[in-house]
Amino acid sequence: MRANTLKWLAYITCIGMMLVLLNGALVTKTGSGQGCGTDWPLCHGKFVPAYTISSMIEYSHRAVSGLVGILVLVLFIAVWKYAKDRKDAWWYALTALLFTFIQAIMGALAVVLGQAPAVMALHYGFSLIAFAGTLLLSIVLYRRSKGLGDKTPQGVVITNWFRNLTWIVTLYSYMVVYVGAFVRHTEAYGGCQGWPLCNGEIIPTLQGTTLIAFVHRVAALLLFIAVAALAHFAYHNHKQIREMRVAGICALMLVTAQILSGAWVVFTLGNDNIGLFAGLLHTVLIAGLFGILCYMSVRVWQLGKR
Repeated sequence: MRANTLKWLAYITCIGMMLVLLNGALVTKTGSGQGCGTDWPLCHGKFVPAYTISSMIEYSHRAVSGLVGILVLVLFIAVWKYAKDRKDAWWYALTALLFTFIQAIMGALAVVLGQAPAVMALHYGFSLIAFAGTLLLSIVLYRRSKGLGDKTPQGVVITNWFRNLTWIVTLYSYMVVYVGAFVRHTEAYGGCQGWPLCNGEIIPTLQGTTLIAFVHRVAALLLFIAVAALAHFAYHNHKQIREMRVAGICALMLVTAQILSGAWVVFTLGNDNIGLFAGLLHTVLIAGLFGILCYMSVRVWQLGKR
């Protein structure tokens, strides 16, 4: 297999994994999670389900996930056979394959267990790791096709504290993802009316859905501060590493857009059409942010090696 073909296979798989995330968000936002009842992999005991909106949305999610799962498997085999010189590429392909399999199992459990919020949050979190794996693999194969190296430029130092900061921010962003997924799957959006204040108060009465929504807002604010600090140090302390500066700027732009899209979700509560678009945009942005942070986490480790 030609290197260019392998690279494009990775690109297509990465796009497919993003579609899986969007399709899953569509299932949740439209309340179609039980569109096929508690049957899996069939829908109401049939290979071709009844033509209801909820069943078609849920079944399309299963179909897209199945097709992308096949792509991930093919990509893993192709990387194993034709990119043995890049161990990191093999690990990314393995990560994508492993977490694609796990998220499929979690999806099946979510159907059988009746869309339990904790299970659904795990399902989304594992899907996000699978997406990050395909994104990192795509970047690695792109760099390989351009002949770009992985070592630190002469005279440039990646300090341990910056490396650790990058890893901590990435891990924290993943925790925030779970909090957000829990908000979505408990339908706690309306717990905080208005934005940026919650029900017109800096600290509202913390109970029920208000508690869940408020915790998510505080977590998102802390994530913005953390990413802004990371971007600052990436830009000002690593002027000789252009990719690190660009990644830091992209992360800051994405986290800002993510917070604004969260505000849009709040303002469009009650408007199903616009609210659906706002929710899907929210999903795209957090996937992009997590992917960029994962890339930075890998690169600070690679660039710090001597």
